[in-house]
Amino acid sequence: MNSLGLDKAPADCRIAVAMSGGVDSSATAALLVEEGFDVFGVTLKLYDMAVAATSGTCCAGKDIRDAAKVCETLGIAHHVLDLEDVFKNEVIDAFADSYMVGETPIPCVNCNETVKFRDLLGFALDEGADLLVTGHYIRWRPGPQMWRGMDPVRDQSYFLYATTRQQLAKLRFPLGDLDKDRTRAHAARFNLAVADKPDSQDICFVPQGHYADIVAKLRPGAAEPGDIVDRNGTLLGTHKGLIHYTVGQRRGLGIGGGDPLYVLELQPERHRLVVGPPEALLTQEFPIRDINWLGDGEHAPKFFDCGVKVRSTQPPLAARITPTADGGARVHLAEPHAGIAPGQACVFYADERVLGGGWIRRASGT
Repeated sequence: MNSLGLDKAPADCRIAVAMSGGVDSSATAALLVEEGFDVFGVTLKLYDMAVAATSGTCCAGKDIRDAAKVCETLGIAHHVLDLEDVFKNEVIDAFADSYMVGETPIPCVNCNETVKFRDLLGFALDEGADLLVTGHYIRWRPGPQMWRGMDPVRDQSYFLYATTRQQLAKLRFPLGDLDKDRTRAHAARFNLAVADKPDSQDICFVPQGHYADIVAKLRPGAAEPGDIVDRNGTLLGTHKGLIHYTVGQRRGLGIGGGDPLYVLELQPERHRLVVGPPEALLTQEFPIRDINWLGDGEHAPKFFDCGVKVRSTQPPLAARITPTADGGARVHLAEPHAGIAPGQACVFYADERVLGGGWIRRASGT
């Protein structure tokens, strides 16, 4: 059994590495080449090159060239897979549509679920690869199982919970037992030009974090102003467009005087922003949709206790999950929690193991 869990010699294993042009995927490829695997790199082209050259987006322009240079250094083949139309339709448009229904979306989950682990994985297998390997900081275990990355700061399991069991069987994540400093040290050891390349910080197609500009361009109706009201419907002011707000937000409301107010709900059907005191943000039970189950058994049990993450940067919260007949579930937290935002993911954990998760939806089901 080799390090990727395949029962044959590394030289007999054809491995595709998803090459983003960053240090993580580059170090991953280098480590596999050093171990003797038959490796080739694949980079996604997700944007028009002319736009990418001025916007700073990833998966285009300089990042593709960086990935090609790393592959040349390692002496492996490099492919560029053009998925610009798919990315626009299934990630960017879905991102905009989510805002239109009052959600705060996470496009990285959609990208991993579709473009990367459906289309990129499919391409790799068509090219004769035994596995697709990525530079994500999560751990793969036989089963197959997904576990959190060893380094809690770098763990990316929250963004990968929607990976199916079938996809997981053909994926591997060698960096899951490393931290970033060790990854960079490996990149430097292999003399890779990207060893000191900074990490990307923003949503890839919103490089300066100005997501409202993107949504307003794609869905002009989302930028329409409307009323700010309290929980009783009393008019308090006017907002500048729902795309500028998210549940739990305090700053930028433009309501002066009185006690601090926070965004409680976005009501796109009425162009209304509902605000209230901080204690009104506390939620103990909420619905989720589209469960992906990675735990034991083909389906989730009738109910189960676990930890849940409702934001990528927050620690898991104790909860009981009760699946529903529509493929969703109700989540009951052991203690009330503030800032449960529709459109975010709710990811299930049994200690370090990822059990799956679903999308937080509005309590009304809209």
